[in-house]
Amino acid sequence: MVVLSQPALEHFSIIETYQPSSCLYSGIPVVDMRHPEAKFHVVEACEKYGFFKLINHDVPLEFMANLEAEAVNFFNLPQSEKDKAGPPDPYGYGSKSIGPNGDVGWIEYLLLNSNPQITSQKTLAIFKQSPHDFRSAVEKYITEMKKLAYEVLELMADGLRIEPRNIFSRFIRDEKSDSCFRLNHYPPCPELQTLKKGSNLIGFGEHTDPQILSVLRSNNTSGLEICLRDGTWVSVPADHSSFFLNVGDALQVMTNGRFQSVKHRVLADRVKSRISMIYFGGPPLNEKIAPLPCLVSKEEDCLYKEFTWCEYKCSAYKSKLADYRLGQFEK
Repeated sequence: MVVLSQPALEHFSIIETYQPSSCLYSGIPVVDMRHPEAKFHVVEACEKYGFFKLINHDVPLEFMANLEAEAVNFFNLPQSEKDKAGPPDPYGYGSKSIGPNGDVGWIEYLLLNSNPQITSQKTLAIFKQSPHDFRSAVEKYITEMKKLAYEVLELMADGLRIEPRNIFSRFIRDEKSDSCFRLNHYPPCPELQTLKKGSNLIGFGEHTDPQILSVLRSNNTSGLEICLRDGTWVSVPADHSSFFLNVGDALQVMTNGRFQSVKHRVLADRVKSRISMIYFGGPPLNEKIAPLPCLVSKEEDCLYKEFTWCEYKCSAYKSKLADYRLGQFEK
C-alpha cells in the first residue's frame, strides 16, 4: 500500500456521511434466480431502484474465489511491474486517476476488453509474468458473466412481456459487442483516522454506468453506496457469494426511462482492502440505441433521440464522472 501524508489526502475527495448512508440499508431488492416469479422481481427492482442483488445464480463459487485470489496477487505486485500494463489506453492498468478529465479516487484498477482478442499487449505482458494463472481465471470468469448477463436480460424481456426474448441480450451476444471487464482494488487508508468522525474518502466517485447492464461482485468489504430516487445515499451490504446488477444508461434509453440507471459510488475503508470485479455489457460500437417502440405507449413520447453506442461512449469519455451524460440525448 502507498502511504500518503495528510496533505496528500487533500488531493482526494473527502465527504461527510450521515444517517442512513453510514449504516447498512436492508431494503436493497434481492432477486432469487430460482424463484418462479424471478422475471417480475427483476423488472420491479429495475423500475424502483435500477439495482438489485442476485442470489441462487449458477456461477461456480470457485471461479469467483480464484479470480479474487489472482487479483490480489496482481495488485500485490511491485508498482514497477503493474505500471508495465499502464497507463490505460483505455485498457490496461491505472492508479488514482479515473478517466482523462481530472477525476481521482483511492483506487487502482485493471480494465480489459471482454473480447480476449482485443486485450492490450501491455496487459498480456502482465498475464505472462504473473506466477499464477491470472489470464485463465479472468477468461473463465468473463465467460460466466456473459452467460449470467444474457439470462438476466432475457428475464427482463419476459417480465416486461416483450418479444423477441433476446431483444436486450442480442446486443451483448453480438461478437462485436463492446463489453469490458474491470478489476478494482481499493487499498485500506489508515490516514482516514486523522479525519474527523463521519468523514469518508472517495474510492470511486458518484456516476452511472453508460452500458446496458453491469454485473458486480466484490469481496466481503463494504463501501459500495447507491443513490435512491429521493437523493439519499445508502450503503450496500457486502456479500462475496452474490452479484449486484446495475441498470446502465443504454438500458434506460431502450426502456424509455422505465428503468433508470442508478447513481453509485465507493468509499474507502480505514483498515480493509476492497476488491471488486465488474462486467459491463455493452452493444457493438455501430449499434443504434433508442427507445424500443414496444415500450412506448401511444400516450407517451419518446424521451430520447436515437444515437449509436460509439457516439454515446465518446460523449461519456469526454465527461466527468458525476456529469449527467444523457442530457444531450434527451428530446
